[in-house]
Amino acid sequence: MTCADGSGSVADRALTGEDVLAELTETADHYYAFPRLTERQIGLLAAKGHLHRTTRGEHLYTQGDESCDFYVIVSGLVAVVDGSSVDDQIVGVHGEGRFLGELSLLTGETLYVTAVVVQPGEVIAVPLRVLTQLLSKDTELANVIVRAYLTRRSMLIEMGNGVRIVGSRFSNDTRRLREFAARNRLPHRFLDLETDRTAETLVRQLGVAPDDTPLVLWGGQILRNPSNTDLAKALGLFAPVEPDDRFDLVIVGAGPAGLGAAVYGASEGLATVVLDASATGGQAGLSSRIENYLGFPSGVSGSELAERAVVQARKFGARITVPAEAVGLEEPGGSYRVRLQDGSTLDTRTVVVATGARYRRLPLPELPKFEATSVYYAATQVEAQVCGGDPVTVVGGGNSAGQAAIFLAKHSVRVTLVIRGGDLDQDMSRYLADQIESTSRIDVLLSSEVESLVGEGGVLDAVIVRDNRSGMCRTVESRALFVFIGAEPHVDWLADQLELDGSGFILTGPDLGPGSGSGEGDPAGRVLLETSRRGVFAVGDVRSGSTKRVASAVGDGAMAVRLIHEYLGQPSIA
Repeated sequence: MTCADGSGSVADRALTGEDVLAELTETADHYYAFPRLTERQIGLLAAKGHLHRTTRGEHLYTQGDESCDFYVIVSGLVAVVDGSSVDDQIVGVHGEGRFLGELSLLTGETLYVTAVVVQPGEVIAVPLRVLTQLLSKDTELANVIVRAYLTRRSMLIEMGNGVRIVGSRFSNDTRRLREFAARNRLPHRFLDLETDRTAETLVRQLGVAPDDTPLVLWGGQILRNPSNTDLAKALGLFAPVEPDDRFDLVIVGAGPAGLGAAVYGASEGLATVVLDASATGGQAGLSSRIENYLGFPSGVSGSELAERAVVQARKFGARITVPAEAVGLEEPGGSYRVRLQDGSTLDTRTVVVATGARYRRLPLPELPKFEATSVYYAATQVEAQVCGGDPVTVVGGGNSAGQAAIFLAKHSVRVTLVIRGGDLDQDMSRYLADQIESTSRIDVLLSSEVESLVGEGGVLDAVIVRDNRSGMCRTVESRALFVFIGAEPHVDWLADQLELDGSGFILTGPDLGPGSGSGEGDPAGRVLLETSRRGVFAVGDVRSGSTKRVASAVGDGAMAVRLIHEYLGQPSIA
C-alpha cells in the first residue's frame, strides 16, 4: 500500500498509470509494502483461485467488511482508500503483479480500508482458507506477504487511517480507548475535542451531547463510550469461546511467553487458546525498540514482534481472544476450568500461566490527580504524539526505562531520566546506557527520586526531583511522566490456588517445598516450570526466578509445551 502525500495532484496521478507506482515505491518501506510477485508465485495462486474481470468503480472489498478473498492484480489498477470511494483519502495504489490486503486478512479483524477498481482489468481471487494453506507450505510466499502486511499495517497507523476516536484528552475513557487501540495496533485517528474544531463540529452534526463522548466512529456505526470488549467485537478482534469447546491448553496472558507457548502448542497439534485482558505483546509490546533479541540485528519493536507471533500462532490454529480477563482457576474432576470476567468458562487439560507483571506506581499522594492526563506506563507512538515537542520525565533504571527515554528523545524537546541507583548501567544493558550517554536530548539524574508533581487542573507542569546524596531538590519542567520502576506479578486472579514466593511470584519445580500443592505427594520431582498443581505451568515474568528478558520468556513458553506433552503422556514433536 503505497502512501500518497494527501495532495490532489498525487491522488489524481495515482489513478492514471504505472508511473505513479514507480515513483512511490522508491523507498525501502514502499518496496516492502509493494512487492511484485514472481511468475511462479502468481501461477501457484492462479491454480488455487479463479480469474475475475473487474469494472471501473467496483469494490473488491469495503472498509468494515469482516473478510474478503486474497486478490492478485493481473491487469488494471486498484486504489486503496480510507473510506468507501475514490473521493476519500487515497492511501495506496496497486498495479500488475501486486496483491491487495493488509494484516487484517491474517488476524481476522475487520478490514480498515476499501479497495476500488480505478482502471479495469483482471484479478486472481483466492479464498482465505486456501491462502492460509499455501502460506503454511510455501515459506517464500509467506515471507513476502507477511512482511508486506506488517509494513502496510504500520503505514495505516502512521497515517491515522481506520477507526475514529472522538473525545477529550482529559477523559479517562478517551485515554482507555486510545491505549486499547494503540496496544492492539489498531489503525485509528484521535480527534481531540479540546483542540480540534473538526471534532467539535462533528459531534454537533451527530447530535451527541458532550457527556456521551468519547465516541468511536467505524463502519457507519457510532459507538458511544464503548467498553474495550464492545470495541474489540466491532473490529473483529474478539473471538468468543463456545460453551462446548474443550481445549488441550489454555494460555492466560499473551506476552512473549504466552505467545511462545501458543506457537509451539498449536504447531504440535494441541487445541490451544490464548486469553489476555488487554492486548497481545504484554510489557514487551510496549517497548519501542528491542535491540538484543536474537535474529533482529537492527532491532524490532515490541508491537511488531507481537504481531508476527500472533500471525504465526493463528497460522497453526491457535485461537487468540482479546480482551478476555481470567478471574479464577478451578480443578473439577481431574481437568481444569478457567473462569472469565464475563461469567464464561473454558475447560482444558492443561494451563499455562503467563500473566506477567505490571509496573508499580510512584508512592505520591497527588499521583491520581495526574494519571488521567499526564502519567504513562508505556512509551508507544500514541504517547509520543501526545507529548511531541514537550519536555518529559522518565523514571526508572531498567531496560524499559532506557528504551522509553531513547524513543521519546526522538519526539520531545528534552527527556529527563531519573534513576535511583548511582550508575546508569547498574540495572540497564550496556548498549542502552551507551545510546543514552550519546543522546544530547537526554539528561540523566542519578541517585535521585521524584519527590512530587506540580500542575493545575490535572495537567502536569513540572516534576520535583530530590538528589538522595545531597538532599537538594530541583524543579524539572515536564508535561508528561513515564514510570518504569519495577513490576508486581499479576497473580490476583489465582487467589490461593498456586504457591507463591515471598514477593508474590509463582513457585515452580524444585523451588516448591515438601508437602506443597494439591496433596499428590512430594513435589521434589516436579519439572522446572510446573507449579504446585500438576498440569499447570508458569512461564515468563510471573514465574519466580525468571530473568525478565524477552528471549527467556519465549524459551519458557516453548519448554512448557514440551513438558505438557510429557504430562499428557504424549511424545513432543519438537
